[in-house]
Amino acid sequence: MGYLTAIEELNRILQVFTLNDEAYFQQFISEVAKRLGQGHKLLVFGNGGSASQAQHLAAELVNRFFHDRPPIKAIALTTDTSILTSVANDSDFRLVFARQIEALGEEGDVALGLTTSGRSPNVIGAFSIARQKKMLTACLTGEKGRSLQGQVDYLFALPSASTPRLQEAHLFLLHQLAQEVEEKVFSDL
Repeated sequence: MGYLTAIEELNRILQVFTLNDEAYFQQFISEVAKRLGQGHKLLVFGNGGSASQAQHLAAELVNRFFHDRPPIKAIALTTDTSILTSVANDSDFRLVFARQIEALGEEGDVALGLTTSGRSPNVIGAFSIARQKKMLTACLTGEKGRSLQGQVDYLFALPSASTPRLQEAHLFLLHQLAQEVEEKVFSDL
C-alpha cells in the first residue's frame, strides 16, 4: 500500500468517525475533563503500539500539551516493568492491567483502554475491575471491537481493521482529548 492510499484510508476513518461519533466523543471529553478537574486521575493502558500511545497521552497530561500549567493526574499502566512482569509471571498476563486498576483506581477515576483488535484479554479484564470500582470506562478500538459494547461506558470502535491506520487515528483522537481536557480544566489559560 502506498502512502497516498494510507492517507486516504486514515482520512476515511476520521471522516466516518466525525460523522457518526463526534458528539459522543465530545461528551466523553467533557466527562473526562470534569473528573480530572475534580482531582480524579486517568489510568490508560494498551499493548504494543497502544502501550506507547498510553504513555504518550499520560505524558501530555502530566507535563503539558500546548500550555504551561499544573499537571493533570494521568498514569500509563504500561510503564512499570516490575509490576508487569511480576503479575505476568506470578499470576497471568491477562491481569497486568486489572491488578493495577485494583491497586490504583478509585471511584470517579477514568480507565481508558486502547486495543486495535478489541480482543485483548488484559484490556477487557481491566474494564471489569474498573467498573466494579465505579470508574468511568472507555475504549478506543477498531471495528472488531464492537463486541465490547456494554462492557465500557464509552466505546469508540473506529471503522477499520487495519492496525496501523487505527493506531494513527487513535493518536489523533488522543491528541484531541489532551488538548481539550487541558483547555477545559484550565479554561483561564
